[in-house]
Amino acid sequence: MTDLPTTDNPVPEPRLAASVILLRDTPGGLEAFVQHRVATMDFAAGMVVFPGGRVDAADQDGWEYPAELLERHAADWNLSSIAVDPEQAPAKSGMVLTAALREVWEEAGLRLNASDLRPWANWVTPTDMPKRFDTYFYVAKPAPEAAPQHQTTEAWQSLWMPVDGILAAEAAGQLQLMPPTYYLLKEIAGLGTVDAVWEAEHDVVPVLAPRGSMAAFLKERENRR
Repeated sequence: MTDLPTTDNPVPEPRLAASVILLRDTPGGLEAFVQHRVATMDFAAGMVVFPGGRVDAADQDGWEYPAELLERHAADWNLSSIAVDPEQAPAKSGMVLTAALREVWEEAGLRLNASDLRPWANWVTPTDMPKRFDTYFYVAKPAPEAAPQHQTTEAWQSLWMPVDGILAAEAAGQLQLMPPTYYLLKEIAGLGTVDAVWEAEHDVVPVLAPRGSMAAFLKERENRR
C-alpha cells in the first residue's frame, strides 16, 4: 500500500519537462524514433521512451519565436499548468518548446525548427511517484533527409521503429513502455501517416493519472501476456 503524503512525506511537485515524438512515413508504415533506456536510471529504467527531458533554467530566455506561433502553442496548452497565468502562457510555451528542441539536439543530434513541432499531449506523473514531471509532448515531422542518432548515455540504443512494431513488441513482453508512451503510440497508430497526425483535430487534455495507476498499468500489461 502506498503511503499517503504527510508533512514529513509531502507530494513532490512535478517538474516541467518536454518530450518529442519524431515521426516518419516509410513503405512499411509509420515509424517513431525511440530510445531504449538503460536499466540503471532512476526514472523509467529499462523503458522505451521518446527523446526528452526536464526544462532547464537556460530554456527560459535567449530564444525568439514568432508571436503567432507562441500564441498558437499557448492556445493548444490552454488547459495545462502553462495557462494558469494567461499573460505568461506564450512565454512559458516558448520555454517548453526550447527545452524540446534542445533535448532532441542533445539526445539525437537533430536540429529541428520550431515549426516542425506541434503540441500533442500533457501528462503529469501520479502523486505517489517519487519523481514527478509535468510533461509536454510534441509530435514532430523532421525533413525526409533527417537522420537522428543515438548519442545519449541514458539509453543503450536509439533508433527508428515501426509504431505498430513497438506496440506488438510491448504486447509480447519484449519491451516496456510508460503509460504515456503506450497510449500516445496507440493514438498515433490509429492515424497512420505523418500528415494525418499533423492535420488531425486534436485537443490537448492534461492527464493526471490516479495514485497507484503506474503499478496497476504494469501489472495489467503483465497479466495480458
